[in-house]
Amino acid sequence: MAERDLVGYGGDPPHARWPGDARVAVQFVLNIEEGAEANILHGDPASEAYLHELPGRPARAGERDPSVESMYEYGSRAGVWRILDLFETRKLPLTAFAAGQALELNPAIARALRDAGHEVAGHGYRWIDYRHVSEEEEQRHIRLTVKTIERLCGTRPVGWYTGRVGANTKRLIRNEGGFLYTSDAYNDDLPYPLPGSPPLLVIPYTLVTNDARYLLPNGPATGEQFFRLLKDAFDVLWKEGARRPKLMTVGLHPRISGHPARAGALERFLDHVRTHDAVWVCRREEIARHWSATHPA
Repeated sequence: MAERDLVGYGGDPPHARWPGDARVAVQFVLNIEEGAEANILHGDPASEAYLHELPGRPARAGERDPSVESMYEYGSRAGVWRILDLFETRKLPLTAFAAGQALELNPAIARALRDAGHEVAGHGYRWIDYRHVSEEEEQRHIRLTVKTIERLCGTRPVGWYTGRVGANTKRLIRNEGGFLYTSDAYNDDLPYPLPGSPPLLVIPYTLVTNDARYLLPNGPATGEQFFRLLKDAFDVLWKEGARRPKLMTVGLHPRISGHPARAGALERFLDHVRTHDAVWVCRREEIARHWSATHPA
């Protein structure tokens, strides 16, 4: 238990001092995973069973699942372009958590992210559970992802989020070096330094204001319900931000929010945010650089 921190800022968080005296920093994450999910074509023992439109459908051992494959393909073929267009129309930035293999199989997405000025952070080489991956293989995947993003996007990633972490993930990311932040945590509304050396910031992610909830049995059934979830979170944080500014993260997936039935909710929320002053819509890298300069460990 000594390895856990249940106290954090202890009810007295530092004033974020966001640029422009913003009351809330809003950070959109677009998860690029399509093509990196489990598939026997990639040497995996079974098909993908996670985060698709048929929750509870078991993985197929030793064989492909064409239906699940096509659900993932919707994200890379159609959904990602719909979401990127919503941000381009409004000239808003985002951070992409990108799996290396997903970018390799669809480099047009990498070019679009680069050309739009979005940040591309590492998201594992594969969209798999790294709990079952050896330390040596996970280290190789981290390095391969860094090289892939640097080659396709022109810039080395400075952020990382595995998602389904293994026992070695945190240590491997720190030892690799070159990262400003990791987001493999869900435990705060503000960044905080990870104890140890070299310096590494934690910018917590969220599974609450995250469109993955559409695919949970108790999740939103309509875009209106998801919009209300996002709006409620934003309104609370904007109100609190008059005294104590915080961070709001919104997690998106091309194969989820990229569908027409759900994209409208994202569109309405983007416009809701833009009706408020004192809001900083930013990339995760910008948060890391601001926090490290303003609140040195």
